[in-house]
Amino acid sequence: MKYVTVFLLLMLLIACQPEKRKPIYQSDAFTLYPDRVVQGDNEAIAISPRHLTSNYKSPASETYSRLVTFKFSINEKDNELPPGKDHWLIIGEEHQSPVLRFGKLPEAVPEAPDTYLPVNYEYTFRVDMSPVLEQFEEKGYYEAFDGSRVAKADFKGFYIAGGSEPLTWDFVNLEEQGLQLQGSEGDSIYEITLKLNPYNPEDYRDKEWKLTESLSGRPQYRSDQPIVDALFNLSLEEAILAIEPDSTLRTGAKWGGVWTRDISYSIFLAFAYHEPEVAKISLMKKVKRDRIIQDTGSGGAWPVSSDRTTWALAAWEIYKTTGDMEWLRKAFTIIRNSLEDDYKVLKSPHTGMYRGESSFLDWREQTYPKWMSNMDIYVSENLGTNVVHYQAHRILAKMAKILGESHEVYEKRAEEIKTGINDYLWMSDKGYYGQYLYGRQYLNLSPRFEALGEALAILFEVADEEQAQFIISKSPVVDFGVTCIYPQIPGIPPYHNNGIWPFVQSYWNLAAAKAGNEKVLNHGLAAIYRAGGLFLTNYENFVAGTGDFLGTEINSHRMLWSMAGNLAMVHRVFMGMSFEVDGLRFHPVIPSTYPGTKSLSNFHYRDAVLDITVEGFGNRIESITLDGEPLEEAFLPAGASGKHSIYIVMKNQPFEGSDINLVDNHFSLPNPQVQKDGPSLSWEAVPGAVEYLIYKDGELLEKTTTSPLVVPTEKVAEYKISALDNMGYESFTSEPLRIAPEKAIRIIEVEQFTGASGLPYTNYSGRGFVEISNEKNRSIEMLIDMEEAGDYLIDFRYSNGSGPWNTDNKCAIRDLYANGGRVGPLVFPQRGTDEWSDWGYSNSYVVKLNKGSNTLRLSFEPWDVNMNVEVNRAMVDFVRLIQL
Repeated sequence: MKYVTVFLLLMLLIACQPEKRKPIYQSDAFTLYPDRVVQGDNEAIAISPRHLTSNYKSPASETYSRLVTFKFSINEKDNELPPGKDHWLIIGEEHQSPVLRFGKLPEAVPEAPDTYLPVNYEYTFRVDMSPVLEQFEEKGYYEAFDGSRVAKADFKGFYIAGGSEPLTWDFVNLEEQGLQLQGSEGDSIYEITLKLNPYNPEDYRDKEWKLTESLSGRPQYRSDQPIVDALFNLSLEEAILAIEPDSTLRTGAKWGGVWTRDISYSIFLAFAYHEPEVAKISLMKKVKRDRIIQDTGSGGAWPVSSDRTTWALAAWEIYKTTGDMEWLRKAFTIIRNSLEDDYKVLKSPHTGMYRGESSFLDWREQTYPKWMSNMDIYVSENLGTNVVHYQAHRILAKMAKILGESHEVYEKRAEEIKTGINDYLWMSDKGYYGQYLYGRQYLNLSPRFEALGEALAILFEVADEEQAQFIISKSPVVDFGVTCIYPQIPGIPPYHNNGIWPFVQSYWNLAAAKAGNEKVLNHGLAAIYRAGGLFLTNYENFVAGTGDFLGTEINSHRMLWSMAGNLAMVHRVFMGMSFEVDGLRFHPVIPSTYPGTKSLSNFHYRDAVLDITVEGFGNRIESITLDGEPLEEAFLPAGASGKHSIYIVMKNQPFEGSDINLVDNHFSLPNPQVQKDGPSLSWEAVPGAVEYLIYKDGELLEKTTTSPLVVPTEKVAEYKISALDNMGYESFTSEPLRIAPEKAIRIIEVEQFTGASGLPYTNYSGRGFVEISNEKNRSIEMLIDMEEAGDYLIDFRYSNGSGPWNTDNKCAIRDLYANGGRVGPLVFPQRGTDEWSDWGYSNSYVVKLNKGSNTLRLSFEPWDVNMNVEVNRAMVDFVRLIQL
C-alpha cells in the first residue's frame, strides 16, 4: 500500500507539470521548453523567476582552423591586394611564417585541413615591405593595385588584417586592436607575434544569474513559462544597470555614452514606457543646434550616414506614453529642423527616396561591396533608412496637427518616400523588398533581404496587408533566427553579415505578430529566449551559423537594445500593448505553444497603475473587462487614473498565415572583378557561377556564361557585372566601369578661378588645389565655355583628411549651382586622418549646359552644416565634365 501511495503521488506530481515537459519550440538546432533551453549538451534552466543557470560552452576554440587568411595594410586601409585575393597559411607545428612580399599575388586559397589549431598558439607573421619603401623614396608615394596613391608624407604604419581571431578584417581599427607591424631601422622586414585561437577558461565555466537589484516599482510579470519570466526579470535588472549617473541610458556593458540609433530603437521597443524621463534626457543628449545629431560614422557621419531620424520614432513614442505637451513642442522643433536639412541634402532627384547608409548596418563592407566608397554609400538608397524617413515625416505631420501647425507638406513628402520604396525596392518575384539601390551614376537594386527594413516596412505600413503577409512568410530565416541580411557576403566575418541581432529579431517578431503569422513568431520568440537563456545576458549579436556569441567581430553583453527587445516581447506581443495619442490599445498575439495565464502587474501608464491579465492564446480577443466591467473595445483612454485591473480572455484559436521560409544559411558568390581591355570587358571566372548578368547604365543588358564581352566604345556608358549561383542568388555587381571616349572628358582646374592653396599636399593635378572651409572659399564661381550644348556628368576631385574614412563627423558638404539654378548637394567624405594627399571623387550630377558661356558655382549653404559644425573642410583639385 505504501508503494502504491508513493506511485500515485509521483504520478500526481508529474501530472501537475505536463506543460514543463512539452516543448514550446523544437528544431534540429535547439529546443525551448517552458522552463529551460537545450542545445546539444548545453542547457539553461529557470530555477525560479529570479534564478537562471547555464552550462553553455562556446564551440569557437574547438574548431579554430589551421588555415589562416590575411592581408597586409598601409595606414589601416585595404590597399595591398585586389578584392578576393588574400595571403594564406596552413599552420602546422611551426611558430613563424616565411617572409611574404607585400603586394605579391598569392596562389588560390586551398581547402581547410580537417585538424584544428591548439588554443593560445603564438605565431609570428613576417613581410617584406621593400616594394612600398622603395616607391616612397623614388616617387614620394606608393601606388596600389587600383591606382590609388599613399603619399610618403601621409604614411602612418604597416598593419595586418585577417579573419582568424585576434586578426580582424576591420581595417580602420587595426591599430586599436594591436595589429601594427614592427620593423627594425634600415630593415624592410616587418613582423608581428600574435596569440591565435585565444582561450579564456572563464568563458567555459558553468554560470548562473540571480537577481540582485530591487525590482520594486517596476512591472512584475508572471506566466506559465518560467524561462520567459526569468528573462524578463534579467532584462529589467540589466535595464536598471544601464542607467548612468547622469540619468542617461548606457549603450552596452562595454560601450558607454548615448548613440542616436541605439537609444532610439531601444526607446521605441521598451524605454518610452519603462523609463520615460530617462529616455527624454538620453534623447536630448543627441541634439545640437536644435537638430538631431547623426552619430559619428562612415566618411564623417551625415549625410553619408543618414538615419538620425530614428530619434523621431523614439520622441513620438515618449509623447504617446506620457502625453507631455512640453516634450511634444520641443521634439517638434528639433524634428522639423532636421527633416528640412535632410530634404535639401538627402532627397533623390529621381526616386523620391532619401540617400544614405543602411540604418544600423553601418560597417561598410559588412553589408556593402568592398568597392563602394563612402561617396557611393551616400548615393545609395536603402530600405530601412527610407522607411524611417517616411515614418519621421508622418510623425512630424501628426505633431503639427496637434500643435496647430501646417502639416500638409510633411504628409506629401512621406507619400513620395513610400511611393519610391514600393516602386523601386519591392520585388514581386520574391515577395519582399530589396536591400538598396546602389552603384555610382546609375543605380540598380541589390536583391538581398534586409531584416530590419522589412520589419519596419510592415510596422509603419509602407507595405500593405498583402505585402506584409508575403514578407513574413517568404523572407528567409535560419535555425537560430532572422539574419540581418540574406544571403550572406562571402569572405566577410560575422557581425552584421552572417549575424543575428536580438534587437532586429525583436522588430521582426513585432512584424510577424502584426501580420498574424504564428510559425514565424514562434520561431522568432524562441530565437530571443534561446540566446538570453544560454548566455544569461542580452548580448548584442551572435553568429548566424552556430548561434554562438563568440566569433563576431565585436560584441558586448548587457546591450540596451537587446534587453529592450526582450522586454518588448512581453509588453508588445503577449500583452499586446500599442500606445496611441488618446489611449492604450490591447491586441495580444500569443502562439498556441505559450498557453495559460499571463499577468503584468504594477504597470504605470500616465496617471494610471494597471494590473493586466491575459488568459489563453491566439490573436483574437474573446472578452475584455476593466475592473470587472466589460469593455466594448480593447482600449484604455489616456485620461484613466488610479489603480485598475484589466482582464483579457483570448479565443484560443490558431493564427492565419502560418507559412515560414526556414532555410539553410547561404553565402552569395563574390562579385566579379572586371577590367577593360580595348573594346572588351573581361573578368576571371567566379567559381560556382552559372551565369553572369551584364548591366548597362543601371539596366539589365544581357546574360552570359563567358568572358569577355565586347562593348561599344564611341559613347559614354557605365557597365557592371554580377554572378549568379546555382540557387539563383545574385552576387553584388562589380565596381561600375565607365566607358568614355577621351574627347568626351574635360578637366577644368578649380585653382584658375580662385587662389591656389599653399598647403604642402601632393598628388594633385595642374598647378595646385583650392581649400574650402567654413571660412575659406565659401563660394567659388567658375566660368566655363562649352563647344556644344547638352547633358554633362559633373563631379569634383577632392581630398578630406579631417578624419578617418569610417568614423568621426567632418564630412564636407557644398551645393552645386549651374547657370543660376540649384543642382544639388556635393559631398566630400573623409578619406583618412591627415591624409590630405589621398584624392577621390565627389558624387556626380547630370547637368544641361549651354553652348558657349556657363557658370558653375560651388556654394556653402545653411543646410550644408555638418555634424561637427566647426570643421567642414576639403581640398578641391578639379571639376570633371563628361559629355553624355
